[in-house]
Amino acid sequence: MAPEMSRPAPLKIVLATANPHKVSEIEEILGQQAELDLVLIPRPSDIPEVGETGETLVENARLKAAAITRATNTSSVADDTGLFVLALDGAPGVHSARYAGEDAIDKDNVEKLLVAMANVTDRRATFQTVALAMMSDGREFHATGEVRGTIATAARGTNGFGYDPVFIPDEIPERTYAELETHEKHLISHRGRAFRALAGMIATQQLADETTSDR
Repeated sequence: MAPEMSRPAPLKIVLATANPHKVSEIEEILGQQAELDLVLIPRPSDIPEVGETGETLVENARLKAAAITRATNTSSVADDTGLFVLALDGAPGVHSARYAGEDAIDKDNVEKLLVAMANVTDRRATFQTVALAMMSDGREFHATGEVRGTIATAARGTNGFGYDPVFIPDEIPERTYAELETHEKHLISHRGRAFRALAGMIATQQLADETTSDR
């Protein structure tokens, strides 16, 4: 009787973000992907924040993931998100987290955006996330999630974070992200779409690696 093949250990991935809101969302989204066999590890507290000096979301996500992988010698996952407002020529875009200054908090960024949009009638915007996994062996996977919507005239809702109180997704045009229940947001959000796509890429690679090792 042939010996029973043991399943490889789950893939360990360190989260590049220390933002508790993002950590919660990523854990919930990836935790729902049954095809993915991994263990998420919090970013070690002694690793400093990585400067987001890239000119694109992909570049920033890569910078963060690479720094974590180098520091921990473990695979990592990072993301970068931007809110691109048509009437503002794409601003705040890649600078969304620092729109109101380097030390800005969510409220500051939202207030600056609402002031900039005060007399604007075309309020179309796109939320975009790039989710990127950097494997310890040097392989890289990244996926993009995008949601189109409009900017509200005032902040509404208490859920979520960042620009959630002023972003109204086209799929649910009567509510802002911050007025949605968590599960509702995950189903349609830019971050949910990006990480579900990334999960599929990692799962496919895991399966390929298992098949190769069984030969």
